Amino acid sequence: MNLPLYIAKRYLFSKKSHNAINIISAISVCGVALATLALVCTLSVFNGFHDLIASFFTHFDPDLKVEAIKGKTFTPDSAQLIAIESIPGVEVLSTTLEDNAMAKYKDQQTMVTIKGVDDNFQALTHIDEILYGNPEFKLYDAVVDYGIMGHQLMYILNTGVQPYDPIEVYAPRKGTRVNMSNPLANFHRELLYSPGSVFNVNDSRYASSYIITSMDYARRLFDSKEEVSALELRLLPEANVQEVKHAISNIMGEGFTVKDRYEQQEATFKVVKIEKFISYLFLCFILMVACFNIISSVSMLILDKRDNANTLRSLGAPDGMVARIFIYEGNLIALIGAIVGLVLGIVLCLLQQHFGLIGLGGDGQFVVSAYPVRVKFTDIVLVFFSVVVVSAISVWLPIRLVNKYFMKD
Repeated sequence: MNLPLYIAKRYLFSKKSHNAINIISAISVCGVALATLALVCTLSVFNGFHDLIASFFTHFDPDLKVEAIKGKTFTPDSAQLIAIESIPGVEVLSTTLEDNAMAKYKDQQTMVTIKGVDDNFQALTHIDEILYGNPEFKLYDAVVDYGIMGHQLMYILNTGVQPYDPIEVYAPRKGTRVNMSNPLANFHRELLYSPGSVFNVNDSRYASSYIITSMDYARRLFDSKEEVSALELRLLPEANVQEVKHAISNIMGEGFTVKDRYEQQEATFKVVKIEKFISYLFLCFILMVACFNIISSVSMLILDKRDNANTLRSLGAPDGMVARIFIYEGNLIALIGAIVGLVLGIVLCLLQQHFGLIGLGGDGQFVVSAYPVRVKFTDIVLVFFSVVVVSAISVWLPIRLVNKYFMKD
């Protein structure tokens, strides 16, 4: 039998000679429980927002994207492309070339991103599912080149879905000196016609600046022969993303990066992670404040049970065993509070997840009406570990100080 633990449980659940100790112990449990509940709910809400952002992945975000570490473009090796296409799990491989240019339509002009794509792009993205207007995905014919712009860019240029006149696109020529007498000589000028459709996505980065066109048109505009900006891949639903990513990295070598969908939106998800971490630190500080009640409870219990402790010492109990009684007492208070807080936090999160008890407000201006939540097992483990560590430190401090008092008595 673990005698110190047995005595600690007796002290915790039995009535003390001073009723204030019972009250402080109950307050300590409630404080730890509330801090634990707040940690679980806050971390779960950030998980929910993380999933909500991930749900905004557009048809333009491939499952994997291969880019050169140095430079905007690179020339793909045909043997590498064949090797990548043969990887189990790869469904579609497409090459793209994109760069900045200026688009002008009548009196309106703005900076845009021209994205040249090959014939596999439609199978890669299923872009025909997000076309507004003419549902046919068409980038060229025997006479002219077509460009499909985002719906927000359509309003910026004031073209309408089916503009009558072509869009003028300007891009600087490579390796030419600036001609001050005729600045337009430093630019390639190409025309783009509309197939009578625009694409509609939630991401304003694409909707307000992207124009999709053929690879041949992009190469003429940007003075590119065989270079591409990226290799974009679509994987089979049952494919293991990390395994395919590792296989592609081995094929392409050290000069390339292979990014999954989350890494392609790294800046956005990094903000969510930083906010989640800062919130975790603040709530841990609140947890430390709540654990001060444990210090008070244990300190008063030591004074209340001083005679009992002296009796144990007279019977031959070492000072370490006496100290462990009160250490167990404080840890039991923290453990009960942590368990209660975890259970309540998980229940509250599940209720919010299924019933949306707490709304965001805004009269329907937000994408979702209630706070999104998702409980992660790793967060539960992290919260429990945090409570154990903080409470252990809180209990150790009064025991260390009061143990010296026993030694002198």
